[in-house]
Amino acid sequence: MSAGLRERWTARASIAGVVGVLAATAITIGGAVSTPAVASESGIDQYLNLPMINRDAANGPGGVNPALPTDHAELTRLVDEARASGVAPHEYQALLFQYWLVEATDAAGIDLACWDPRAGVAANRDNLIKSYRYYEDLQLARRELQWAGMGGMVGADFGGGLIDFELVTDVYGLPQIQQSARAVVGAVADAAGPGMVDSLPEGLRALAEAGSEITSEDLHFILGMILVMQKNIFSDLMPMHRAYVTAGLPALEEMQRAGLFGDDIMTAWRDVASNDPDRIARGNAALLQREQGVIIREQWDTVRNYKGTVGQAVTYLSTVAGSPSVAGVLPPRSFEPIEISTRLPDGRTATLTSPLPAWNWSVYDDRWDYITTQLLPKYKDMVENNWAQLESELRVPYETQLETHRPLFSIPQIMQAAMSNTRVTVS
Repeated sequence: MSAGLRERWTARASIAGVVGVLAATAITIGGAVSTPAVASESGIDQYLNLPMINRDAANGPGGVNPALPTDHAELTRLVDEARASGVAPHEYQALLFQYWLVEATDAAGIDLACWDPRAGVAANRDNLIKSYRYYEDLQLARRELQWAGMGGMVGADFGGGLIDFELVTDVYGLPQIQQSARAVVGAVADAAGPGMVDSLPEGLRALAEAGSEITSEDLHFILGMILVMQKNIFSDLMPMHRAYVTAGLPALEEMQRAGLFGDDIMTAWRDVASNDPDRIARGNAALLQREQGVIIREQWDTVRNYKGTVGQAVTYLSTVAGSPSVAGVLPPRSFEPIEISTRLPDGRTATLTSPLPAWNWSVYDDRWDYITTQLLPKYKDMVENNWAQLESELRVPYETQLETHRPLFSIPQIMQAAMSNTRVTVS
């Protein structure tokens, strides 16, 4: 941020504070304390204490509340008036959130008013590209913004998967994938009996059972939920990032006072700004934990629980298909692969091994274990020890990054290879 811009922002905040103090302490001629200046005198009363009914993008397109404008100049004027009126930040919470959200979407080149994740991948392709490009540009400009850089890189894997997922819903279906899953389950049953089948990951059994029953409507619902999560992550964390890079920690402190996040996230941002590598890593990890454990945790649960075996099957398949592009990171299917042992009636031990994952990406505890043991340390190492390679990868045009991470045509081969390499040994 330029010195001039910081001075103007600080000046506005200072004016707001002075006005508030004067309003609170003004004394009439008769000695009685006067009433503080009310918001309606500045014309912003209609924007105070608005509920953030659309903070979850599942509730509709656009910003945090339909009553709020999406024009940057108008929002700037309203936020300045709210500050100058002396009202507490929590009273203009929704307005402040919308202001920084529009700051972020404008910087990324996204039209917030028209951003509707339920419209599908084709309609949101440009939003995916622009949002993740913005993530990566933040990392390129500021070394400490590691959450943004990692989110951008993983976003290419995520976005490519979404493109293919929409093709699956419209064109390809799941018969070949289901056949492979059934073959794995059948081989286990033949070799070790139904007891070991019950020990297989629930998602794998669901894929074998329900693959042919999954409809296009089911997949479109799940796809819409995943796109909702993508917008929710941007809408929560990018306003913070935009505030940080344009106005610094004071802007984030105002957001905290408004109740947009708590002490833990404010501490995380102070760590990010500390210039200490360990604190920077800790701060970015806290932002990532908010993303995965707070913002989208329940929505992943909703997807997994959708129509029982349908959600289990699709979320397990996403675990099989994922291939993060961060150097040195194992694909999810290779992280904690299946290995199950059981005692047979004759006293011998049967052991099943398979290259398929024993876990499901949609389960928070499983996902967080993968993130903290794979993604976070490997990405931190790239930032600190191999910046040149990371920078080169981040500068690849995002359309290219997206198109080179398309798992559709590899999924049947992955499942076929898993079937061929599933073994039951008896000892």
